[in-house]
Amino acid sequence: HHREPGSVGACAKPGRIHKGKKMAGRMGNETVTIKRMKIVYLNPEKNLLGIKGPIPGAKNSLVIIRKLT
Repeated sequence: HHREPGSVGACAKPGRIHKGKKMAGRMGNETVTIKRMKIVYLNPEKNLLGIKGPIPGAKNSLVIIRKLT
């Protein structure tokens, strides 16, 4: 398979994988908070809110917007 790592370590010596070896892992699936986003557009009749800057998450994912306390 093209996604398999292949050889990752030496033979008999040192008999382990070196510390810091780059290997596959899981990325994402965590809550990300971005503070102080600037609201540039607000239309209550159409339930639209325009925010300047990047919004984390995939398309059509849930975004929670709260007022800072």
